[in-house]
Amino acid sequence: MDKSFTERRRRELLVAASLAVAAALVPLFVKNPNVQNIMILTLMFGALSQSWNILSGYCGQISLGHALYFGLGAYVTTLLFVKFGVLPWFGMIAGGIFCALIAMALGYPCFRLGGHYFAIATIVIAEIGLLLIQNWEWAGAALGIEMPVRGDSWLKFQFARSKLPYFYFALALACVAWFVTWWLEDSKWGYWWRAVKDNPDAAQSLGVVVFDSKMGAAAVSAFLVAVGGSFYAMYVSYIDPGSVMGFQFSLLMALPAVLGGIGTLWGPLLGAVILIPLTELTRSYIGGSGRGVDLIVYGTLIVLIALARPEGLIGLFSRKGATR
Repeated sequence: MDKSFTERRRRELLVAASLAVAAALVPLFVKNPNVQNIMILTLMFGALSQSWNILSGYCGQISLGHALYFGLGAYVTTLLFVKFGVLPWFGMIAGGIFCALIAMALGYPCFRLGGHYFAIATIVIAEIGLLLIQNWEWAGAALGIEMPVRGDSWLKFQFARSKLPYFYFALALACVAWFVTWWLEDSKWGYWWRAVKDNPDAAQSLGVVVFDSKMGAAAVSAFLVAVGGSFYAMYVSYIDPGSVMGFQFSLLMALPAVLGGIGTLWGPLLGAVILIPLTELTRSYIGGSGRGVDLIVYGTLIVLIALARPEGLIGLFSRKGATR
């Protein structure tokens, strides 16, 4: 194996570990609950965007319906806990596996579509899922489900007095999503995905199983997003269809990757660190006017970055502004 390749991989791990340790120390100095909430959401959407990036960035299958997996993960965990008393930890795994299977079932017909048609299909399917949940009485329908809070407990993953446990879980989720991406990036699957993204016909002529590679990317991406949805349900203790399956969640998974650098290792996290705090702060201070000024602010930011740096903000840290 090339020595420079090995050194680069080790350097990436070292940088990631250093950033994770630094992030873990931040709550020891930041006690404001509102700021801690922003940090939790930033880490969560960083993990979600990293997961979205596996399918849409590396494999090139642009999905605008990942809110479906986020919402289903939240509902599976919540329903198992509320209706059957299943601990959230098992609910997260069940939700992830369920969504991975759903992603492959939906991928079977949808991956035969290409380009804009695939993206449109993902939006339609996500909206159908939203409507079905809104009319499913057993799952609370449009009223949603409230999580019973029975005191602070790691076993039930409920904490009413402190946000720190949620912060550290969100940090762990972001680290896992990053590590999975790092591991897959230079694996056989990672090379297959990039080949499919660049030229599916050429990839297939070289022996790449195009359809299977897309299905694998969809399953991994959906599993991680569903775990993120499960975490969000436990964090807010109440869900309804609009709050976990709305189209805005699909956008907030895609935009950090687009801002930071789609199809790159660090782009989604970089984009989330910039976009999510900006979104929360503008919504808090100027979003209440009802005029959508907060949407205009970060929408304008995305447009400016797209014009100035089409490869994303990660290009600022690369000499050639290309791949990482």
